[in-house]
Amino acid sequence: MKDIRTFIAVPMEPNVQKAAKELVRKLQDQGDGVRWVPLDNLHLTLKFLGDVDNTMIPRVCQVVRRCCQHVPVTPLHLVGAGGFPDARRPRVVWAGIESGGEVFAQLVAELEEEFAALGFKREPRDWMPHLTLGRTRRGGRHPEQLAQRLAENASRDLGWMQAREVCVYASYLDKHGPSYHVMDTIALQ
Repeated sequence: MKDIRTFIAVPMEPNVQKAAKELVRKLQDQGDGVRWVPLDNLHLTLKFLGDVDNTMIPRVCQVVRRCCQHVPVTPLHLVGAGGFPDARRPRVVWAGIESGGEVFAQLVAELEEEFAALGFKREPRDWMPHLTLGRTRRGGRHPEQLAQRLAENASRDLGWMQAREVCVYASYLDKHGPSYHVMDTIALQ
C-alpha cells in the first residue's frame, strides 16, 4: 500500500493559463518572497484530500463521479488578483473567479459531506472560488510593494472559459516543485 497525495480540481483552459501567466509576470518581483505555482498546471481546486491510500483511489473517483452527475458545463469568468487572508499581507496570492463559482460551491459542499462520511477531514473554512497563483514565504522583502501590485491588478480581466470536466489528481513533490497527474476525468453534463 502506498499513499498518494490527492486533490480534486477543474483544469483551466489554455486562454486562462496564458492570461494567468501574464498576470504573474506583472505581480512578480525579485525578492518578493512568493513561491509561484507552475502555471502550466493551473486548476480550480475543489477539495484537497491529502495523502490517500492507493487502494482508496477507486472509491474516491466513484464519489467524485456521483457528486458530478448533476453538475452542468459551466462558464467561468476569471477577474483580478488578490490575497488571503487579505491583499495587504497575503499568505496566498490568487486570481479571482467572478462568475460560475456558485455552481462549484454547491459541488464542494456535496464533496465535503461525502468525503467526511469516508473519514476525510472537512475544510474548516468556507470554500471560495479562486486560482492559487503563489504562496508567500517568510523573508520576502517589501510586502507593501506586492500589495500595491495586487491592487493595480485587482480588476484585470483574465477571460472566460467553459468548465467541462473535473479531475482527480495525484500530486508528486520533488526538488523542482509539484507535478500533477490525472488519475480520473469526469465530464460535466
